[in-house]
Amino acid sequence: MKENILCVSESPKPLWETIIAAFAFTAAFGIIVASLLYKFFNLSNFKAVGAMTEGVIYLVGIGVGFSRYKKIYVDLKNSKFRATTEVGPIKNYEYVSIFLQLLADGSYIFEVNLWYNKNKHFKLYEKNNFEDALAVAYDLSEELNIDLLDATIANDYKWIDKEALKQKAV
Repeated sequence: MKENILCVSESPKPLWETIIAAFAFTAAFGIIVASLLYKFFNLSNFKAVGAMTEGVIYLVGIGVGFSRYKKIYVDLKNSKFRATTEVGPIKNYEYVSIFLQLLADGSYIFEVNLWYNKNKHFKLYEKNNFEDALAVAYDLSEELNIDLLDATIANDYKWIDKEALKQKAV
């Protein structure tokens, strides 16, 4: 993957969804193995083959449904997003923040950071306009279904009410 592309995933699935997905995938695999071992795939058992194939398709569908998650690819250079739905390992992102950063020349810039693992973060976006940074941070927090923090005032951090912000935009 290119250096200017960041991959962001939504919060982990609840344990019960993971268990259901694992059971469905295991059952589908078990049906396939059993049908190969017992030689169900022959012309005399055509109905049985059809029923097993249908069962495998349903079980895989259930497994995918319970294990899929949203993933967002962020092109940092061009400030573009691409949302996908995928199946596989995920990371736990906690919240998005907007931070006011003092530059060497005395001017300020607004950074959008994505926080994970309590105190680690990615710098995703920077702009000298608060409204533009807020729009990017809001969109990302909505896509990932995580909170949004206004950290533009030192030692006076405030969680942004995304519902109020959404109503204000309409």
